[in-house]
Amino acid sequence: MSSQSKLIRRVTKAFLPIVLVLFIAVAAVTVWIVQGITKPPRAAYLVTPQTFSRVTGPMLKANDVTWTNHDGTRARGWLIRGAEGAPPVILLHRYGADRSWLLNLAVKLNESTNFTVLWPDLRGHGEDPPVNRTLLGAVDGDDVTAAIDYLHTLKTPDGKPQVSRIVGVYGAELGAYAALDAAKRYPEIRALALDSVPGSPDDLVRAATSGHAGMNNILLQKLAGWGLKIYSLGKYQSTTSCDLARSLHDPKVLLLTGGTKDPWRASTVELAKCFSAPVEIRMDLPVTGVSLPSATGEQEEAYDRPVIEFFNKALR
Repeated sequence: MSSQSKLIRRVTKAFLPIVLVLFIAVAAVTVWIVQGITKPPRAAYLVTPQTFSRVTGPMLKANDVTWTNHDGTRARGWLIRGAEGAPPVILLHRYGADRSWLLNLAVKLNESTNFTVLWPDLRGHGEDPPVNRTLLGAVDGDDVTAAIDYLHTLKTPDGKPQVSRIVGVYGAELGAYAALDAAKRYPEIRALALDSVPGSPDDLVRAATSGHAGMNNILLQKLAGWGLKIYSLGKYQSTTSCDLARSLHDPKVLLLTGGTKDPWRASTVELAKCFSAPVEIRMDLPVTGVSLPSATGEQEEAYDRPVIEFFNKALR
């Protein structure tokens, strides 16, 4: 054996353990991040229809309902029926929240418009979710279309369709991206109220990674993106919100965002340019769908009212 070959073997033996250790460390960190961000923080519901009724008086006529997603998994939500043949509205919460964040808005929307309102837990969210993990926008849009299919199965006591064919969807952050994705799939979505819209699922992954790791580190965010693509077996795609908006057939759109410190303000304002028709936009809100639980009653009412009026006008 030549001296050069011996040198190569010695160098390889010296550095191979180091390379293996580094590879294992990187893999372990990637798994830790992906496991963390696909299983968002969970807590007891802030309020349920039962506890809401104890405070407000008359029993809230909201039912806990379930249906099947297109991939065979189970989905769940709360449902308030409206007038026969009236349009339905679906409400979608942000990453790390759950359906209880939107209960007040759902009740006000139903009472003001007599529309049927359905608001589900997104995948991986809520107490003991039927699907344990989220893919941060990869399949949530398709899940929204499954919820629409479920709504169209509802019948009145007389056997007539409970809801009309046209649909409205409200979404905050992750919910906003899911609403856009669903509108691309189902043109019957004719009204979209989108709050704090991320530029793409990659933006959601970066934000979730920073929250999970407690630091804004580009390397960790890259590892999270690569790891999520592997974990999702190819389901994770990062189509931009702007590309989704460009594909839509002129639905009515309301965009909502907070002030200059809102991390999703820039992407939400920029999204307005991507629709083929003019959109309504409300900027500098004191609270958004991302921060609703911290709002005062007056702030919450100031936020809810424009959303309700938008759907009431857009879906009539």
